[in-house]
Amino acid sequence: MKGVLALTGHYLWENIQGGGYTVAVLLRTFGQLLFLPRKWRATLDQMYVSGVQTLPVVLIVAIFTGMIVALQTGIELMRIGSSQSIASIVPISMCREMGPFITAIILAATVGSAMAAELGTMSVSEEILALEVMSIDPVRFLVLPRVVALAIMCPILTAFVDLVGTLGGGIVGQIHLGVDFQFYLSQAVDALRPPGQTIPLPKDFFVGLFKAFLFGVTIAVIGCSAGLRAKGGALGVGQAVQKAVKNSVIMIIILGYVATWFFYFLGGS
Repeated sequence: MKGVLALTGHYLWENIQGGGYTVAVLLRTFGQLLFLPRKWRATLDQMYVSGVQTLPVVLIVAIFTGMIVALQTGIELMRIGSSQSIASIVPISMCREMGPFITAIILAATVGSAMAAELGTMSVSEEILALEVMSIDPVRFLVLPRVVALAIMCPILTAFVDLVGTLGGGIVGQIHLGVDFQFYLSQAVDALRPPGQTIPLPKDFFVGLFKAFLFGVTIAVIGCSAGLRAKGGALGVGQAVQKAVKNSVIMIIILGYVATWFFYFLGGS
């Protein structure tokens, strides 16, 4: 029993320490934003890595996600003769939740893990310590460009996911559900348009982009902090990557729920 309690306490203490360190890295990153113009080249490089290189994977997943949502929903709607309703369900689902969630999960698995591995390798090889000895702030030099890049690219990728996923739903509607593609697009715009407004400025779309911004910052900060805390050679780097992906996915789910509650329940629909 004492051994179980000791292991539980050690696990909780490690997670509390890790959470506190991650919050400290986030606050230190915000404090370094004034130095961002000096890091524009590194930020652009990270935007290319986190955005452009992951775009093909994101788009493939997006179109099949939209097709799956349309097909699964359409099967049930056909039973009650309302298959045309997918023209409203798919775009709202993609913009409100599926788009930012899918994008964030892909980025956590690819970019977040890469950040943890890169910084973890530097940490175990004492390159981080060497930067500190030379009076170079590791947060400003390594973390700031990565956080800013992912905070910018995650909403941009989410916008592509929303568009491609909605089009994928329209393709399924045309082929399998008998929903005309032009009608589908018209209904999709109407579903996203706020009542009483001619120009569509959809709340669902902008809330999804805000979620994506939160997810991007979260993934980058968690990945970088896990890498900076890595110890113990190759095994420590592997554990850092594992922690980065695991904690990123957990926080994506939690923040997604909190953002939905805030904008659609607390703030009104």
